[in-house]
Amino acid sequence: MSDLPTELVPLSAEQHDIVELTRAFAREEIRPRARAVDEADVETPWDLWRKAAKVGITGFMLPEEFGGGGFTDVFTQVLVQEELCVGDLGIGNLLCSNGFFADPVLELGGEEQKREWLTPLTGPDTPMTSLATTEPGAGSDAASIVTTAHRTAGGYRLNGQKSWISNAGEAEQYVVFAKTDPTRRAGGVSAFLLRKGTEGVSFGEPMRKMGQRAIVCREIFFDNAYVPEENRLGAEGEGFHGLMRTFDISRAVLGAAATGVARAAYEYARDYARERRQFGKPIVEHQAVAFRLADMRTRVEQARLMTWRAAKRLDAGLNATAEAAMAKLTASETAAYCTWAAVQTLGGWGYSREFPVEQWMRDAKLEEIEEGTSDIMRLVISRSL
Repeated sequence: MSDLPTELVPLSAEQHDIVELTRAFAREEIRPRARAVDEADVETPWDLWRKAAKVGITGFMLPEEFGGGGFTDVFTQVLVQEELCVGDLGIGNLLCSNGFFADPVLELGGEEQKREWLTPLTGPDTPMTSLATTEPGAGSDAASIVTTAHRTAGGYRLNGQKSWISNAGEAEQYVVFAKTDPTRRAGGVSAFLLRKGTEGVSFGEPMRKMGQRAIVCREIFFDNAYVPEENRLGAEGEGFHGLMRTFDISRAVLGAAATGVARAAYEYARDYARERRQFGKPIVEHQAVAFRLADMRTRVEQARLMTWRAAKRLDAGLNATAEAAMAKLTASETAAYCTWAAVQTLGGWGYSREFPVEQWMRDAKLEEIEEGTSDIMRLVISRSL
């Protein structure tokens, strides 16, 4: 696995250590298990989760005051995400999924809520968490959710349905977005914290997916589920805008994830092309293959630098909504191209499950869909013009 171009942005000793840790973990633990996890289809790889938790990977992005690794800056998070996803995209995204749960808690939560809900995520026995927004009729248009939260004595009653929720059923803690005012769109959305086992909460069967099978997705059903008022995140109606603010971070992180699988595909195809011989010489010496590899390398570097730019703007406290969208758009489409190009370079072997590139091609597709499709990214960017 190649080095990052850190001559542009020198790393601190702590950043260097976490990058080396996650690079080794991706090489020694993730990559050897990736095919079996994909073949298992709807089974969560708890062994990898526990190993990652033991060395601090699942909580590295959480604040030190709650027992986390203290790497709360987005730049370090994107460095780590890329390294993990060079090993495997779905597993890499799974191992850092507690960060997606933590972002709205840190954005909207009070100090007691942060301590209560984030501290358990920082030990070797950390539970999984989940963020529930998407519904059968509300994907890109998150403000159109119809799950409701009606006031009752001491709290709220949740009713509705969520779909395509990562870690649903596996997770112990959830952030759920629901309408406290169904007559309004974005201004009627509020966020709530709840635990698995809450009466009135049930889960559907695992959804069978094209790729990224390490992350099990299910539907969640709410039937008059009670949530105490102290588990509401922020004020009523603040949920949507809090979610949008956390999207800037999550889109930068997913940009790094997509860069990771694109880099894996490029490096694998490059090494294969150096060894595979046709017409009396390595195929890397044939211009058609060499040019394709050149395009792959160029796009990986472009995606990484755009992701770094978005991360650095976020860490500087600057608005980065457009930059995060550009990073995710570029990196996700780079991942789609590079994984396709890797399959093309390996030819028939690329189409075989004996080699990892066909899986990477399937895995990469989700990056153009989750946390805002490429169409939505272009819409976000166009609004900033």
